Amino acid sequence: MITKDEIFGYQPDERYKTSVAYFSMEFAIDQPLKIYSGGLGFLAGSHLRSAYELKQNLLGIGMLWKYGYYDQGRDGNALMKPEFIEKQYSFLQDTGVQFVVPVHDSPVQVKAYLLKPETFGSAPLFLLSTDVDGNDDQSRSITRQLYHPNEATRIAQSIVLGVGGAMLLDALHIEPEVYHMNEGHSIPLNFYLYNKYKDLDEVKKRVVFTTHTPEMAGNEEHDYSLLQKMSFFYGMDEGQVKTLLGFDDYRFNYTRGALKFARKANAVSKIHGDVAREMWGSNQGICEITSITNAQNKNYWKDSKLEDALIQNNDGAIALRKKEMKRELFKTVADQCGKLFNPDIITIVWARRFAAYKRADLMMYDWDRFIRLLYSTKYPVQVIWAGKPYPEDYGSIALFNSIINRAKPIANCAVLTGYELGLSALLKKGADVWLNNPKMYREASGTSGMTAAMNGAINLSLPDGWVPEFARDKENCFIIQPANSDEQEASNLMDTLENTVLPMYYDDHKQWLNILKKAATEVVPAFESARMADEYYQIMYK
Repeated sequence: MITKDEIFGYQPDERYKTSVAYFSMEFAIDQPLKIYSGGLGFLAGSHLRSAYELKQNLLGIGMLWKYGYYDQGRDGNALMKPEFIEKQYSFLQDTGVQFVVPVHDSPVQVKAYLLKPETFGSAPLFLLSTDVDGNDDQSRSITRQLYHPNEATRIAQSIVLGVGGAMLLDALHIEPEVYHMNEGHSIPLNFYLYNKYKDLDEVKKRVVFTTHTPEMAGNEEHDYSLLQKMSFFYGMDEGQVKTLLGFDDYRFNYTRGALKFARKANAVSKIHGDVAREMWGSNQGICEITSITNAQNKNYWKDSKLEDALIQNNDGAIALRKKEMKRELFKTVADQCGKLFNPDIITIVWARRFAAYKRADLMMYDWDRFIRLLYSTKYPVQVIWAGKPYPEDYGSIALFNSIINRAKPIANCAVLTGYELGLSALLKKGADVWLNNPKMYREASGTSGMTAAMNGAINLSLPDGWVPEFARDKENCFIIQPANSDEQEASNLMDTLENTVLPMYYDDHKQWLNILKKAATEVVPAFESARMADEYYQIMYK
């Protein structure tokens, strides 16, 4: 049996001695470990990296996805095609711990692997797999694909994460003082703890919860009857659950349930805190919802040469390094799209999880105006898109592919596939402008702009999520004025580009560099994940 010393490999700092188990469906720790889909994973990965740097007494509990999320390939017409390819990870340690989790009243064998802290510089991370000898194919399928489209499989994934994670800790004789649910996926953990302690207050003493989803439809829920059949409630029936939590509806909402079980919850930006309190505040007996704004780990994302130039305040060295980083990104553009981009031309990047509300095509809303922008000789531009739609979201895939088709004949437009940590870093380093134009109040936090700013890309953004806590228009970013329609916001975006961003880049590059430098220096420490990891200890865990 693996020992606690083998798990951590370091002595926790006295400031962070409270023991925490951090449950998340996805973690983006490093490019070779493909167990994440987007922002939730990027956030969890940076949290574990900063927990390691601060020597916090925190460990992660996640899932070992056999096929990852998916690989973003292309078909014969260069359009996006989801591919599911088995992954191999020789750097994970088999803990030798195996146990049984009840799913649909059937025993499912679960095996635990460990990502040791020294492998990628993260807090220890346990990953659970049902791809185990003795399991039937249905049981093995639970940990095949992150966010499986089948409803019952997705419910089973939550059971394995929540109940399985708690069982693993018991098997290792680790009793955390705090169980932290990063999103509601692991909520079956609470039913396991209730079975163990027989008291809701005893569960509340131990559980905290982070909510990331500011729209009701995005908060997962299922019929009580199905959840009961699936063993989701760990021995409780529908009536007992409703009595315990004071619910009277026919569908169990994960977020609402988590807010009943937790002693404290947090949203992931100040704006999101207001939205979350408005969404859930009318529910009797829910816990307090505070805010801890998301952040990203600078040591992982930064470019050391650019950082040196910023520290020296050397404009020439900053501009030179940005051109070098653009050239590196443009190798990928040439490789994937057969287009040769120019490092002297301003490069606008839209890259993030690909969802409809994020409006990847907003620049194209007025197509004639967009084409005029692209073919301007006075202020030439280059535009790159990247992102991963959910593999079953056919509307988002169609939008992604429509952008590919529209960009194909245009030499200064490119759409890249394979949006994972490695490509994300290349894009942030190679961008001059990091474009962010979601529908207002739909972005809980958004963190890509933080790491873009760390790498000398200036944010061009609507003031949603984390942005209002950072942004000062034309001082450390460019703000797009919100409006009441897509049409007007698209017009405001193009106005800002044509009247402010492009003239400054080409006619007043010294001022451009001033904004770049302010953004890069001001984004740290407020939006660096050491601040966030510390705040979780001070605000949530104590």
